[in-house]
Amino acid sequence: MCNQDIKVFSTCVQSSAVERDSYVRNVIEVARWSEEAGCEGILVYTDNSLVDPWLVAQIIIQNTEKVCPLVAVQPSYMHPYAVAKMVSSLGHLYERRVYLNMVAGGFSNDLAALNDKTPHDKRYGRLVEYTTIIQELLKSSAPVSYHGEFYTVDKLRMTPPLTPELSPGIMVSGSSEAGLTAAVALGATAIRYPQSADCEPDHRHAATKSGIRVGIIARPSAEQAWTIAHSRFPADRKGQLTHQLAMKASDSAWHKQLSQMATETEIEQGNPSPYWLWPFKNYKTFCPYLVGSYDCVASELAKYIQRGYLTFILDIPPTREELAHTNSVFSKARLLAVK
Repeated sequence: MCNQDIKVFSTCVQSSAVERDSYVRNVIEVARWSEEAGCEGILVYTDNSLVDPWLVAQIIIQNTEKVCPLVAVQPSYMHPYAVAKMVSSLGHLYERRVYLNMVAGGFSNDLAALNDKTPHDKRYGRLVEYTTIIQELLKSSAPVSYHGEFYTVDKLRMTPPLTPELSPGIMVSGSSEAGLTAAVALGATAIRYPQSADCEPDHRHAATKSGIRVGIIARPSAEQAWTIAHSRFPADRKGQLTHQLAMKASDSAWHKQLSQMATETEIEQGNPSPYWLWPFKNYKTFCPYLVGSYDCVASELAKYIQRGYLTFILDIPPTREELAHTNSVFSKARLLAVK
């Protein structure tokens, strides 16, 4: 899909959005489409309403040849040793690399049900300790001791050891100052929910690697793309009300930032800007979309790349063909970015 410096991830369908009888088939289809399109990996969500992401990751690995699961990891769900053991075990069984999307928070109701009352910024401090233990356990077979505010381990050893080339890539939300600080401390890729490319700051000399979450609908002509976009994401009053409730229940920086941008950026069909927040506002997705002709969307992506964003996490692809269109756009964007 793009050169070795740029990594593109798709996203796995959520179990809560698909009938049980068809869910596994859907996971396998999306994983295979993603691999065909040259994606580095595929994001697997986690929250209280979804099936366990590690089981989904294993399904992905068993039904593809090289695409890497990007597993969302919530510290409230499991000890850092258990995460390291999962990564090590999958590496040992399948010789497949796993990426970790480290989640500091989540829906407030989910956290309350788990009796997790840790304040927002403190959760990122906890996340640094949590991820550091995982990283240390996977570096070598030597015993690990760590004494922190939230976690303590003493002479803990990881068996089977993970080979260095399978060391997991780490991603952390970089939308808040606390999240960005955590990403820097961990050497992780800071993932943002971007503004339009012209409004994004230059991250080429940032203290850590940067990436964005974004959906894409691109066709040979803008008219075709916008027709598909409005057909796929029609107005949904119930979804808009759910979005408003979710915003009130969340202390997530990215949720509030995108909600604010959604009220400021009402883009009608035919507007020259490809940046579109309508699906987010209607609670159909959790990221902005880029909509337009191949050339228009490729130009926007090239601007992000030129500003230092080298990791892209796409929305859930509805079809194999959609990823093929996206592939064409990234091919153009790669060429534009080096000019």
